[in-house]
Amino acid sequence: MRSGNRLRPRKSLGQHFLRDQNITRKILAAFDPQPGQVVLEIGPGEGVLTRCLVGAVRVLVAVEIDPRAVTALRNELGSGLEILQQDILELDFRLTADRLGATDGIRVIGNIPYNITTPILFKVLDERTAVKDALLMMQREVSRRLVAAPGTKDYGIPSVFCRIFTDTELLFDVPPTAFFPRPAVTSSVVHLEPLGRPRCPLDDEAFFRRMVRFVFGQRRKMLRNTLAVLAGEYDAQLPQDLAFRERPEELTPEELVALSNTLYQRLGPGRHR
Repeated sequence: MRSGNRLRPRKSLGQHFLRDQNITRKILAAFDPQPGQVVLEIGPGEGVLTRCLVGAVRVLVAVEIDPRAVTALRNELGSGLEILQQDILELDFRLTADRLGATDGIRVIGNIPYNITTPILFKVLDERTAVKDALLMMQREVSRRLVAAPGTKDYGIPSVFCRIFTDTELLFDVPPTAFFPRPAVTSSVVHLEPLGRPRCPLDDEAFFRRMVRFVFGQRRKMLRNTLAVLAGEYDAQLPQDLAFRERPEELTPEELVALSNTLYQRLGPGRHR
């Protein structure tokens, strides 16, 4: 494998470049790129994954915010790679999938910066109808939150959304020695496959997402108190039979869906904004 261009990491961009060839091969084996697929790579950096993906898939689009990396990859890989110099959080996945003819969705891969891991994760979840699957490397601590069980300290919004909207699998850990510069933490590779429909029927997804964010924003308070505030924002009172004594982290994702459906029906669809 070619070493390619070496860049001086920029702390402001949260750059830690993957340089371990064994780990690179392990990631690619887990991703298993195929000739007919459309792949979106987030933050190619020095291009260690990019070089292996070029020519292995029908279309490879790399999104990179660092102009130095963009120039180096364009010079090296030329027409074999479409590279967009922009913030991944500003890219419309659906428009990209439609433009590239990815009828069954784009595949996403990336060693994502620790400082924007959560926004990228939520973007994949938000635009999951355009995503076939995603293989992401992130901080191990964050990866554990995606599969955390109710009642644990790691259980929260990512746990709930990943459970309801995806099949999520933790694949393997990656030591700090695999990167330059070495991060202070261990990383993990995670695979997310969006479900065709939510794991449980949702009366209104937007309301469910808002409710989950609202109650976990005050996770130490009992649900009866936070839900009463939420109901007040819809100019309504919380029905007395929903005066929960539990805290949000005590409910399973499926129970939170049931609660959302009940609240949505009780508060009245016409009142939601």
